[in-house]
Amino acid sequence: MDTAPVSVPNTTSRPQSHRKVATAAALASAVEWYDYFVFGIAAALVLGDLYFPAGSSSAGVLAAFATFAVGFLARPLGGVVAGHLGDKRGRKPMLVLALTLMGVATTGIGLLPTYETIGIAAPILLVLLRVAQGVAVGAQWGGAMLLATEYAPEGKRGVYGSFVQLGVPIGVVSANTMFLVVGAATSDSAFAAWGWRVPFLVGLFVLGLAWYIHRHVEETPEFRAAERELAEKEKGEKGSPLRTILRGHLGTVFLAGGSFAVNTATFYILITGVLDYTTRELDMKRSAVLAVSLCVSLTQLVLIPAAAALSDRVGRIRIYAFGAAGIALWAVPLFLLIDTGSLLWLAVGTFVASCFLSIMYGPQAALFAELFTPEMRYTGASLGYQIAAVLGGGLAPFLMVLLLEATGTSLAVSAYIIVLSVIALISIKILAGRASSRAES
Repeated sequence: MDTAPVSVPNTTSRPQSHRKVATAAALASAVEWYDYFVFGIAAALVLGDLYFPAGSSSAGVLAAFATFAVGFLARPLGGVVAGHLGDKRGRKPMLVLALTLMGVATTGIGLLPTYETIGIAAPILLVLLRVAQGVAVGAQWGGAMLLATEYAPEGKRGVYGSFVQLGVPIGVVSANTMFLVVGAATSDSAFAAWGWRVPFLVGLFVLGLAWYIHRHVEETPEFRAAERELAEKEKGEKGSPLRTILRGHLGTVFLAGGSFAVNTATFYILITGVLDYTTRELDMKRSAVLAVSLCVSLTQLVLIPAAAALSDRVGRIRIYAFGAAGIALWAVPLFLLIDTGSLLWLAVGTFVASCFLSIMYGPQAALFAELFTPEMRYTGASLGYQIAAVLGGGLAPFLMVLLLEATGTSLAVSAYIIVLSVIALISIKILAGRASSRAES
């Protein structure tokens, strides 16, 4: 049994307006994730030595990945604040604010002096800027996702929601490409001295997109009508969307988070943890591993919308559960292939894993939107997503290094992924049961 939509998609607006809103939402997602991912790549490559000097390379990487995780801990705060205000005052203002904050924080990291220059202030400021990135991306996802799904034509909510999900592979491809280009154009010493900063300074373009959305997206009649409706609803109601979620729908929020934690954990293991593991432990070339990650991410540009389109036809839960089961089954072969030290087997292992991630990620935006009614959708969907990010993505690279150090085998990481997969399948089964009960009532 699948989840049933709890509201009727907008079908009265012009197709070009649908496409305009969906394109703006996809671009917002792409640039936000680009800014977010460059930190993860830099943490795996250089930030440990520059901001957390320590006696061993493992200690420096752990410190850098801990800072990476701090951004995830801040994401629920962004989701709560933006969700509450987005449900009360409209989607666009929160999306514009999130883009602006991300652009400022990412540029700040690119300009930040190192530990050698300003001492202990360097890692402190790095953590604070990472927190700002976390708040920004926590606020962004709900706004971008709802711009796309709430104005989707009837029967195409999954496909339109996947446009926002495409921001993740686009962000990964862009971030990896920037590091590959800068790495190829600089020597190892120049890259460590200043080259790594260039991908962060590109974050300035986010501010331009924020301005564009502020000035142009609101011109669509559909969005202006939605803002007016939300404003009228606020006048007539005293209730708080956050209070409504906490009192009556917190279980759904945690089930949503539990269903998605394996996806986000595996994803960040692949793009950051594996980058560190293969270059530091297996002595593989940085540029070659980045190139593999880039190529694998490109395949997601096809797989994500395909999975979303299929979910519009056969149901979100079926597609979502198939992806979670696939991740569990592939967790052990994945690391057996990576441990060969072969680029070919690294590509095969990460490609198959990426296929299962895409199968889950495609319908996820529409699935989460359909779990909550419109007046609390921004809050509920954002909280579910960001809880998954904290439990899965934020801690995954850090835990991967700890597990490798403690056990000496990558199969410990496989076991971690399998445990999260089991939690996901249990959560999905409960959500499916609730959907069945609603359909029968």
